[in-house]
Amino acid sequence: MRPGLEPVLCTQCGLCCDGSLFADVELVGQAEAMRLEIMGLEVEEDGTVPGLLSQPCAALREKRCGIYVYRPTCCRTFECQLLQDAQRGAVTVERATAQIVEALKRIRRVRELLVQMGHRGVHLPLRERCAEALAGEASASGEANRKRAELKTAMSAAESLLWRKFLGSGGRRRGPDRR
Repeated sequence: MRPGLEPVLCTQCGLCCDGSLFADVELVGQAEAMRLEIMGLEVEEDGTVPGLLSQPCAALREKRCGIYVYRPTCCRTFECQLLQDAQRGAVTVERATAQIVEALKRIRRVRELLVQMGHRGVHLPLRERCAEALAGEASASGEANRKRAELKTAMSAAESLLWRKFLGSGGRRRGPDRR
């Protein structure tokens, strides 16, 4: 077991906070929700939980948490499958880093295609941005339809890697939309 890899891997990644893995974070109790609101973060009410912190997280600075000491309980306890694998020695730090680089590359391609298609909703989770971009009817333009197909393929490739390497079986049980 190799504990303490968070500073090495997580600060290269940020996928759990940037809207790539999750749409929101469930908050634990009104006190946690109020603390985040006092710090200037927008907390959504959904009626079933004390509040939700939407992703991408407004506290994310580059790949680091801007409120790390005060981050929500769910954020404190979450460890992606890749981090868990690295901590128990099932994957080397070098291989984990390569997986992060590959995931970031795939996500960057999806975001590039979204911009090319005119969808700039950077404050939405990645899956939601793609769904909005693909929700419209197919265009008469061959180029627009080609971009739609390319976006579907790129998002599928990104999600496949995210499920296999970052969410693992725990992510499947819970679902990718909520941490």
